[in-house]
Amino acid sequence: QVQLVESGGGLVQPGGSLTLSCAVSGFTPDFHPMGWFRQAPGKEREAISCSSSSDNITFYSESVRGRFTVSREYAKNTVDLQMKSLKPDDTAVYYCAVDLSADGECKLNTANYGMDYWGKGTLVTVSS
Repeated sequence: QVQLVESGGGLVQPGGSLTLSCAVSGFTPDFHPMGWFRQAPGKEREAISCSSSSDNITFYSESVRGRFTVSREYAKNTVDLQMKSLKPDDTAVYYCAVDLSADGECKLNTANYGMDYWGKGTLVTVSS
């Protein structure tokens, strides 16, 4: 059974840091593209990263590039999203997802990067 479970969300002050984890089961993360997405209240879902399995390269959206880092934590069987210099605009429900239809690079020109399995999300609130 394919399953993705996000954790680590919570309240953090502006300028702070937070690490989210995506625990995966039912597939091997390093064989498929994996992405992080977020949806702020009243806004559309935003793709913020996609990690290709073919070249082990992660694409970041301009809104998070330089502040967020994705890593595969094999010892924990998770794909983590390290967030720093957080802003109030980062407040959103964060989702991890996988594209099981692909075994290589991310589909960056496809809606939601072509992800077909999603976690239920974890809420990050950036506020003083």
